[in-house]
Amino acid sequence: MPSTSPSTTAPTTPVAAGRHSGPAVTSPHAYDAGLLLLRLALGLTMAAHGSQKLFGWFGGGGIDGTGAFFESKGYPAATFMAVVAGLTEVGGGLALAVGLLAPLAAAAILGTMLNALAVTWNGSFFAMKGGSEYELLLIAAAAGLALTGPGRYAVDRYLPVVRSHRLSYGAAAVVLGLVTAGVVLLVRD
Repeated sequence: MPSTSPSTTAPTTPVAAGRHSGPAVTSPHAYDAGLLLLRLALGLTMAAHGSQKLFGWFGGGGIDGTGAFFESKGYPAATFMAVVAGLTEVGGGLALAVGLLAPLAAAAILGTMLNALAVTWNGSFFAMKGGSEYELLLIAAAAGLALTGPGRYAVDRYLPVVRSHRLSYGAAAVVLGLVTAGVVLLVRD
């Protein structure tokens, strides 16, 4: 007698012209390749941005120029804060690019970019009007990577503690980034 309960395996036989009747199946490698691309783009962008602060590369102001900018925005110990911001961006960016402690690396980027958003926010979204679309996109990408994890093509896959990403790790990292950014913003004049 045939069973009336639903099948636990969906049929995947082609029905007509390349279509199938079962649910679409995404390759896990496609997902991981997408996460790798996003990690590389965000991580290397942030590392380059931080190297502008630390070394003056790519037309950046270096420590002195960044410190002067931070001082004009009300940060105490502006030169020290410039070093911290540069190290956070370079370290967090490179760690995220290779997928090393990815939720924490994403939290570092998230916190730094929240400070950048607070400093540059003028009420406009679009960059052509001095808005903060760039900062908002980087914040969203960092939070998204913290929540999803780095994927298979990451150093984290070889570390026992973080081998299997959990949503709780990502959520805790996002909260850490938010709290750290808030504390830093509270010390501004």
